[in-house]
Amino acid sequence: MAIALLFPGQGAQYVGMGKELYDHFPVAKKTFDQAAEQLGSEYVDVIFSGPEEKLRETKFTQVALFIVSMAAYQVLKDTGCEPSMAAGHSLGEYSALCAANAFDFSTGLNLVKARGAAIQEASLQSPGAMSAIVGLDQIKLEDICSQVRAKGVCEAVNFNCPGQIVIAGAVDAVEEAMGLSQKSGALKSIRLNVSGPFHSSLMKPAADKMAQVLEHSSIGDTHIPVVMNCDAQPVQSAQDIKKKLITQIDHAVQWEKTMRFMIQQGVTQFVEVGPGRVLSGLLRRIDKTKKALNIEDQKSAENMKNI
Repeated sequence: MAIALLFPGQGAQYVGMGKELYDHFPVAKKTFDQAAEQLGSEYVDVIFSGPEEKLRETKFTQVALFIVSMAAYQVLKDTGCEPSMAAGHSLGEYSALCAANAFDFSTGLNLVKARGAAIQEASLQSPGAMSAIVGLDQIKLEDICSQVRAKGVCEAVNFNCPGQIVIAGAVDAVEEAMGLSQKSGALKSIRLNVSGPFHSSLMKPAADKMAQVLEHSSIGDTHIPVVMNCDAQPVQSAQDIKKKLITQIDHAVQWEKTMRFMIQQGVTQFVEVGPGRVLSGLLRRIDKTKKALNIEDQKSAENMKNI
């Protein structure tokens, strides 16, 4: 059975995530403790105790998700699970790469902290919004985005599953696109509770900053392929990883194509590693025949012994 690991991105967080893993699994506790020692206890305290408003701040959210996902991965690793490939949604790509040994946990913490800060700064410089549009195809939605350009940037940035595409850009442009989408037959247009226009061209300053960070970071080849967001293609070389981590910040997440590629490669079992089941839900909409388990608490960790 070919197993692929999936790591969630921003939006999957919740106060208290990972606490059961911390309490019941020494390898998970070690992960949290290392993060607190390296970055300061504030980054772990907000995971367990909130407040939610603070956890939603990009500079905390991204680090928090990375910590919890890697703690869950350490628990999964102890079960003897041997994945054949991995992928992560947006921020989750860093978790996938860490699990695939492109860099160690300490390096990952520094990279994710830098990424969160860069994206938060870019979001303050160019305030924006994101919206999930349900029920329109890519061609129609991209046409709508082009119609609202007089009001600012508006782009399709997340291709998550059939019938669900996320747009991002300037607030006025996104709001007008939401209205046009409804008039064009969209089933829903849902404004997302995020702090910026992620993965749009407005994130170019963040991509430039991360290019400098990644240039001086210790990144190696992976031991399993990681299918990357920007083009849904697998990488293993350090050089390709650095290039694509820069590209992913201000380019669209090709998640549906990523999942279809993995299925074509023979993956029969997916495991979502980290908080929530967002990616498991998307998988059901992409291919109902594929199984998805998750690991985020004591009960789900016990279930991993059966795969």
